[in-house]
Order: sequence, then C-alpha cells, then structure tokens
Amino acid sequence: MFREVKKEETFPQIEERVLALWDKDESFKKSLDSRPETEPYTFYDGPPFATGLPHYGHLLAGTIKDIVPRYWTMKGKKVPRGFGWDCHGLPIESLVQNELGLAGVAEIQKLGVDKFNETCRGKVLKYTNEWKKTVRRMGRWVDFDKGYKTMDKNFMESVWWVFKQCFDKGLIYQG
Repeated sequence: MFREVKKEETFPQIEERVLALWDKDESFKKSLDSRPETEPYTFYDGPPFATGLPHYGHLLAGTIKDIVPRYWTMKGKKVPRGFGWDCHGLPIESLVQNELGLAGVAEIQKLGVDKFNETCRGKVLKYTNEWKKTVRRMGRWVDFDKGYKTMDKNFMESVWWVFKQCFDKGLIYQG
C-alpha cells in the first residue's frame, strides 16, 4: 500500500508522482463511484473570485474547506464537489474599467452597459487554469467541469428564488 520514498527524491518530485498516481487510478472518481447514491452529502465550495491568482488566504481557506467533504466521504457519504466561481461585483468591474480606461458610471454608460457587461463576462475567468493547477497541487479533489459560476442564469435565479422565499416569510425588511 505504501511506496518507499527514495532519499534522493525531492518533495516536488514526490508531489508529481502522487498526483500522477491519483490521475492514473482515477482516485477521485472512484471515491465517488464507491459510495451509494442513497447516501449523498451536498457540499458547495464557497467560490473565490476568478479575477485573480490564488494567494495564501485562498490556500488556507481551501484546505480548511476540503476537510468537510473528506470527512463525510470517509463516513461513507457520496460527496460530489463542484468547484464554484464568484464572477460578480467590484473585482471584475474594476479590472475591466482599468483595462478600458473608464472612470465611473457615466463613462460606462457612454460605452454601453451591455458592452461593458459582455467585456466583464469575457474576462471573468482569466485565471482559471492557474486556479486548477494550484487546487490540484493542494491535493484537493474537486470537479471543475461540473462546477458553477455566479454569472450563470440558473445560479442567479436560484439566489432570487431563495430571496423571495425569505421575503414571503417576512425575513427581509427595509431599514
């Protein structure tokens, strides 16, 4: 079960060997396939902004978040792990405003809000390959192909649905 670690082997070499083994053996897929569909555990990874490179804070939080699905997997639950991307808000808007040399709402409106939004959509996933490499090197098993993006219509509609449920129950108020 355990393989001998050779004295001349460096940590990066060991890391590459382990990652290659996981890929060859399809370890993550097998961890899902070996659990019954009747024992699901739903886990959504709170997404990072896709507009920047991973940094220490992401690595630390990602390591802590990885504990939850691993624990429930070891307890026999089927825990699919779709990776999410936060695509909205100030980070991408600031990035695109700087890139286009726009200073404020008036200049965005002059360009056209539709053109500005489309430029944001085109730039929002700029660093995904770097994220994929880093998350893999952390030893996290996540599914990037079945992940979600906060800019997807289904995701946005689900958020508005939850908001309406809370509003109908009187949990949302102005003030």
